[in-house]
Amino acid sequence: MFDSDQPKEECGVLGISLPSGDAASSAFFGLHALQHRGQEAAGIAVSDGRAVRLHKGQGLVSSVFSPEKLAPLVGSMAIGHTRYSTTGGNNERNVQPFVVETMYGPLGVTHNGNVTNADRLREGLLERGAGLMSSSDTEVISLMLAAAKGETWEERLANMMSSLEGAFCLALLAGTKVVATRDPWGFRPLSVGKFPTGGHAVASETGALRTLGCENIREIQPGEVIVMQGALMKSFQAVKPKTKQARCTFEHIYFSRPDAVWDGKSVHAVRQRLGEELAREHPVEADVVIPVPDSSMPAAIGYAAVSGITYNEGFVKNRYIGRTFIEPTDDLRRQGVALKFMTLEENLYGKRVVMVDDSIVRGTTSGPLVRLVREAGATEVHVRITCPPIAHPCFFGVDMGSYDQLIAHQLGVPEIAAHIGADSLGFISVDRMMTAIGPSVMPLPGGVEAEGHGYCNACFTGQYPVPVQLSLADNKQRFDGVLG
Repeated sequence: MFDSDQPKEECGVLGISLPSGDAASSAFFGLHALQHRGQEAAGIAVSDGRAVRLHKGQGLVSSVFSPEKLAPLVGSMAIGHTRYSTTGGNNERNVQPFVVETMYGPLGVTHNGNVTNADRLREGLLERGAGLMSSSDTEVISLMLAAAKGETWEERLANMMSSLEGAFCLALLAGTKVVATRDPWGFRPLSVGKFPTGGHAVASETGALRTLGCENIREIQPGEVIVMQGALMKSFQAVKPKTKQARCTFEHIYFSRPDAVWDGKSVHAVRQRLGEELAREHPVEADVVIPVPDSSMPAAIGYAAVSGITYNEGFVKNRYIGRTFIEPTDDLRRQGVALKFMTLEENLYGKRVVMVDDSIVRGTTSGPLVRLVREAGATEVHVRITCPPIAHPCFFGVDMGSYDQLIAHQLGVPEIAAHIGADSLGFISVDRMMTAIGPSVMPLPGGVEAEGHGYCNACFTGQYPVPVQLSLADNKQRFDGVLG
């Protein structure tokens, strides 16, 4: 009830290797910087080169870990994870990291993304007699990796990667090393940086690495494997990157923190350009532009700048009520989004308002927000959205719902406007969105020539970059995707 109507977070992964010292504390603060990517569970696994120690649980990083919980996590290598469930339900057995015993010693695995052929891979493991304890594709990856051929963990990882389809960023705790990689399509972000005092770290976002004080931060290439051992780091290209890259546009639209840099682009600057293009495509006469906090704030600034309409705050957001285990009373339940958003009436009363938001998924929150603005005295409410209509599910690690849950799959734009009670509604087009984001600027290794703009827009267009055959958790329907 408290969640806004936005795509649900993916996951955040982290890996740390120090010459010596306490990796768990660094992992704890790194996960704090990745908390926005997953708020259902968190975990840290630490190794001293001999034994792996693990603590994980459901809840926020601050509730899962305490000084007493961190104290036993002794070692100079660590991997960590913040989770929102995509494949596999939200229960304790699916919380990461996974740690499995292998003939080569313990192996810890964290994963961000969604392996689209996990069902087939799971069936193959079961046929070979493997015992699976969870419904997560991360466990499938762990068991496949444990059985892969190779003299070292990085060789086993390289040999196993060609079997995986879809989105995966991995951080592994393997013997005396932390090993990380990214799928050859480049769906999800993963970067590496160097500690000034020695050692290295990988993380889903550059902001987490900057929080830890890392320098020389760079994006890990699609298909590249990073091997961190003590103060040393090496890398190699394990799998040739795909010529048609598939970076998720929603990292720029919503998921990443605004201080992140991905694909050589400032996320904050991209969001501001999205607002600028939105204003050019869907102008309207109004008195004030307001954002729906927080991710839409740069876009609203951009919209105001191009339109010449005054920017101001219209909502105050309670950032601490989004994840609660306390059931509200019936009276509070009727308050709906008012528990999470309150209006600044002095900025809205008697005004024609442009309300800028990043997305409409199921259409459950936009209507109540429009109603709050009207109740604050606005004479008109015009809604502007910085992504195109989401008419197709995501199969690559983002929970956007199934076809029967996506309002843009059921209704056209005029019908959605009527449904949410807006005077007008404008979604940015795919072309304008890509003008704001721009084509991928990262050259691919090995002289690979990239095709197209380098981004995945399947949730808008239905053109999936890889074939997908995955049961949707909500309605068990199956979908055979097409090559984009």
